[in-house]
Amino acid sequence: MLGRFLELSIDTPDIRASLDFYSSLGFAQAAVGDAWRHPYAVVTDGRICLGLHARPASAPSLTFVKPDLLKQAEIFERLGVEFEFRHLGGDVFNELGWADPSGNLLHLVEARTFSPSAGAAAGRSALGYFVEIALPAHEVEAAKAYWERLGFVGMAEADARIARVVCTSDTIDVGLYPSTLIRTPTVLFECENFDATLARLAALGAEPSRALPAELRGLPAAMLTAPEGTPLLFAPHF
Repeated sequence: MLGRFLELSIDTPDIRASLDFYSSLGFAQAAVGDAWRHPYAVVTDGRICLGLHARPASAPSLTFVKPDLLKQAEIFERLGVEFEFRHLGGDVFNELGWADPSGNLLHLVEARTFSPSAGAAAGRSALGYFVEIALPAHEVEAAKAYWERLGFVGMAEADARIARVVCTSDTIDVGLYPSTLIRTPTVLFECENFDATLARLAALGAEPSRALPAELRGLPAAMLTAPEGTPLLFAPHF
C-alpha cells in the first residue's frame, strides 16, 4: 500500500557533524540525486537508511517510494487520509505527507532520491543489527489497526521485555510502543554482546545518553543520541 521503504527522513541542522557521527559507527554514505533543493545526505548500515535533510524544522518521517503517485493519491483519500502536504503535478517532484493518529509523519515520494551504497556494512554497525523503527503510539491497538489498513501485518511480541506490537512489511518493520516509553521515532538495534558493544563505543568516543527510557533502566540497554537528535537504542534483546 505505502510502497517500498526508502529512509527515515530527519531534519539535520549540521549535516557534516551527523555524517561524521554515523561514519564513526560504521555507516556508509550513499550517493544522492538532485530531487531536493536543500542539502541532503544519506547514511546506511545496509539495512536501514537515514536521510539527513537540511531544511526547515519538521518531524522525522518514514519515507516510502510509491511510483505513479499522482494516481495513487485518491486511494489514500478513500482510506480517510488527510494530507498535511501534497505536491503533485507534471513540473514537480511528486510527494505526499500525512500523520498517523499518534502524530508520526508518513511521506511518499515518486522515486528514489539516492542510490544504494556499495560500501554499506552488510546490515551491521557498531551498534549491532538493525531491528525496527520504534514509534510512539497513543493507543497501541488502535495504531496497530491503522498500520494494518496500510498493508502491514501487526503482531504482539509475547516474549518482549517491553509490551509492544511489531508491524511488519516486505521492506521495514515498525514497532508500536506506548508514547510514555517512546516519545519520538527511534532506531532499534540488537547487539550480540552488550558489554563489548559499550566498550567498542567508548573507544570511539560515543557516550550513551542519559535519556534512556525509565522502563529500560537496570536492563542491558543503552541509547546514543545523534547530533541531529535521532535516538539510537541498542540491547541484546527487546
